[in-house]
Formats: sequence, structure tokens, C-alpha cells
Amino acid sequence: MRILISGAAGFIGSHLCDRFLAEGHEVVALDNLITGSYANLDTAGGHPRFRFYEHDITQPFDMDGPFDAVCHLASLASPKFYYAYPIATLESGSTGTRNMLEITRRDNARFLLTSTSECYGDPEVHPQVETYWGNVNPVGPRSCYDESKRYAEAMTMTYHRVYGLKSTIARIFNTYGPRMALDDGRVVPAFIDQALRGEPLTVYGDGSQTRSFCYVRDLVDGLVRLLMSEERYPVNLGNPAEMTILEFAHHVRDAVNPGLPIQFQPLPQDDPKRRRPDIGKARRILGWEPLVGLDEGMRDTVEYFRSRVVVAT
Repeated sequence: MRILISGAAGFIGSHLCDRFLAEGHEVVALDNLITGSYANLDTAGGHPRFRFYEHDITQPFDMDGPFDAVCHLASLASPKFYYAYPIATLESGSTGTRNMLEITRRDNARFLLTSTSECYGDPEVHPQVETYWGNVNPVGPRSCYDESKRYAEAMTMTYHRVYGLKSTIARIFNTYGPRMALDDGRVVPAFIDQALRGEPLTVYGDGSQTRSFCYVRDLVDGLVRLLMSEERYPVNLGNPAEMTILEFAHHVRDAVNPGLPIQFQPLPQDDPKRRRPDIGKARRILGWEPLVGLDEGMRDTVEYFRSRVVVAT
């Protein structure tokens, strides 16, 4: 296949490029490099079936087709960055999504939207199932990200209903692994960075809020399966193994730098208290579930960050 990927120089996008290239496909990659990195494309960059274009998909563009599949991953997914670029975040979910959908419609291609568990907001249903409509604050500081994804889902479903697009929607839960940005503010790189530097690990609130961590290789496998499926409604992709943030802090500290103190800071507004996917639908229609355990995944992730952290002496 010939595949167009937005957000291709990002954490998940770059791994998806590698997967498609390994399967023999041609990949055309787009990224405006606000948070993406050329370094993430080191593996793909020299491949004869790979082309990269630095471009902001919220601006007009017309890529030479035809494409067999279009994957829309471009987004500012970390609170640190969507707080800094709230309008760009909203535009990537609105104008950016429509631009990618128009290319899909032009070529009668398959379409994959990477949405988010943030569509469930601070959930009142646990674990979160796809039929739950969520508990989202539409005017809070996180709304630029949450609502951009909810709008992108609505736009995707509307193009499917109006034009018959072969569209798919992945609601991604917390994903980790090599190529995460050290400075993106999310819990996995933040804890590992602090542990490698010998600094106290920062836990927000009392640490009782929960997350479920999925290794990026597992997540990418789910995305590929979903893209090729006939399912048109959202599908949760994540690891149902739930743990508290405080438990995770202890796990990282014990694995990287035992004995470090843990410091507590106030919980940010609208931060979800519990996060765990119900993946029954993914198991049923995709034959998918995570295979990489936390110990294995964190070992690879820590080694990646260890090679990039400069520890002050």
C-alpha cells in the first residue's frame, strides 16, 4: 500500500512508519516538527520507500496520490504542549482532520484517526467502554485537547456517513516506550528523567489516581489491525492493567535509582482520577491485546532515556 501519515515524526507516528515499511509498504510522512523530531525518523529516513515533508496539516496542501490509506496522528498530545499551543491543538483536530479526510475521500482510501482516552474526561464509568460518552469539561484548561479529539471523531464519523469513507477511530490510552520526548511532561518520561538525574520524583495529588500503561509496540500493532478492519466506531487500545501513579513512581524509582524521595504537588484541574480501558471490543474484532509486560517495556524505555540524559556531576 501507499500510506500517508500525519504526525509521522512523533513518538507513535515514527513507530508506525517503521512498522509499515517493515511490511513492505510505501510511506509518505508529514510533520510540522513542533513536537516531532527528525531523530525519531532515523530508522525510516534512509529507506527507499519513505518520503518526509515538513508541513503543518492545518494549512492547505495537496499531496500527489493516490493513497491506499491515510493515518492522522498529528496532535499536541502532552499537557505541557497543548497548554502552550491551545489554538494549534484545536486546529489539528478540526482543520487538520478535515484536510486529511479530504485526501482520503479523493482517493477512496482507508482512514485511521488516533483519538484518545481523554474523550472520557474524568470518567464516572470504570473501566471505560466505548459506549460511554464521557465526563469532559468543555471550557476547562484541558478542553483544547479533549474537545479537539471529540470533534475529530465527530468529523470522521460524519465523513463516513455522508461519503461512505472506510474510517476507523482508535481511542489510545497511556502509551510509553522509546522516542517519547524527555520534556513532554507526561508521567513516564518525567519519572524516568528525574530518576536518572537523581532528583525527587514528582507525584501530583496523593498519587491515588490510576493509569494503565501500554507499550508502543503493542499499540502500533493494534493500530495496524484497526486500520485494516471493517469497524467504523471507536475502539479502545490500551493496557487494562491498572496501577496508581504512586505505585508507578515506586516502580520507576526501584528500577532506576532506589532510595530517591517522592515529592507531592497539587493535582492539576480536570486531571482524570481513574483511567483503565475496557478492551473487550479490540479482543473481539481485532484479536488484539497487549503482550509486553511493564517490566520488559520499561527496561527498553529506560535504556533509551539513559542514552539521552546528561547527568550533572
